[in-house]
Amino acid sequence: MVKNVYIHIPFCRSKCKYCSFVSFCAINLKTEYLSALKKEILKSYKQEKLNTLYFGGGTPSLLTTEEFSKIIKLFNTSLSTEITVELNPETITPDYLIRLKEIGINRLSIGCQTFKDKILKEIGRRHNAKDVENVVKYAQQTGFNNISLDFIYGLPGQTIQMFEEDLKHAVSLGISHISLYGLKIEEGCFFFKNPPDNLPDEDMQADMYLKAIEILTNDNFEHYEISNFTINGFESRHNLNYWDNNSYYGFGAGAHGYENGIRYFNTSNLKEYIKNPCIHKNIHKVTQQEQLEEEIFLGFRKSEGINIKKINEKFNIDFREKYAEQLKKYISYKYLKDTNEGFTLTNEGILVSNIILSEFLE
Repeated sequence: MVKNVYIHIPFCRSKCKYCSFVSFCAINLKTEYLSALKKEILKSYKQEKLNTLYFGGGTPSLLTTEEFSKIIKLFNTSLSTEITVELNPETITPDYLIRLKEIGINRLSIGCQTFKDKILKEIGRRHNAKDVENVVKYAQQTGFNNISLDFIYGLPGQTIQMFEEDLKHAVSLGISHISLYGLKIEEGCFFFKNPPDNLPDEDMQADMYLKAIEILTNDNFEHYEISNFTINGFESRHNLNYWDNNSYYGFGAGAHGYENGIRYFNTSNLKEYIKNPCIHKNIHKVTQQEQLEEEIFLGFRKSEGINIKKINEKFNIDFREKYAEQLKKYISYKYLKDTNEGFTLTNEGILVSNIILSEFLE
C-alpha cells in the first residue's frame, strides 16, 4: 500500500544559475498543467490514507492557496498527514501563510541557500536575507512549528566563516530543521557553461560540511541523515520514507515514483506531460539484487545506518559474510562504524561515501 505522495510543481519566475532541476519560466501554462496533474492523480491514486504529501519544485509557492486546496482535496489525508510545501521567500505574505495553514499544510521548507545578499544575487536568487527572516517570523506567528531552511555550501566567493555565520543565524531564528547541500554544477544549468572563477574547492567544501556538523550538533540538532539536521523530533517523514526504501507516488512533470517494486518517472517535457499526463516516460521492474543495493545505499544515508538483521531477513543473506571484505577495509580506515544493529558511516566516511558505496554494488 502506497502512503506517500510527491507532487512536482515545475514553474519558476526565473531560473537560478546553479539549478538543473525540472523547472520552467512558463507560468502561463500553470492552469493547463494543474488540469493534467489532476488527471494523473485521479487515474493512479488508490485512495490510501496518506502519511506524507510533499509539494516540490520548481517553486510550488507560485500556486495560489486555492490551487493547493484543490489538489490536497484529491487525497485521503488526516490531521496526522505531514503536508510539506517548498517556499521561495520573496513572494510570501502573512495572509498566504495563514491560508496555507487553514487548508492543512503543516510543514514549510524554505529555500534560503545563504544569508549573504551579494552571493544570493550572484547565484540568481530573487530574495534577500531579510525576506527569509520575515517568512520565518510570519510562519511562527501563524502557528507553524515545523519549519525547515535549505542551505547550499561551496557557493561562489563563500568562505567557511560565511557559512558558519549562516548556520548560527539560522539556529537563532528558532527553526526545527536544516538541510545542507554541497554545490554541484551539472549539465543544464547556467553555471555549467559559465562557471564562476571563485568557487571553493572540494577540500573547502568538505571542511564546510564538517564544520556544519560541529556547529549544529553543538546546538542540539540531531544529524539524522547525511544532509539533514533536526531538533525536537521534526525529521522530514517524507524524506525518511525515501531513505527507508519504501514506496511512494510521483505526480507531475519529471516526477519519480516507486510502487509495487516498480520505479518509474514522468517526462520532463512540460508540453508533453500536459498532453499525456498518464503515460510514464520510463518503467523499471527492480530486481532482487537492485533492491538489496538500494537498501544499502539509502540506509547508509541515515545516521543510524543500516540494520543488518532486517536486511538478512528481507533478502535471505548473511550481510557480514557477504560484505566481509568491504566491512573490514572501511572499518580499518575508520570510515565505517559497527553499531549494535549494523553499520553506519562516520563523518569522515560520509565525505567519501560514493567511493565506499560503489564497493557494495555488483
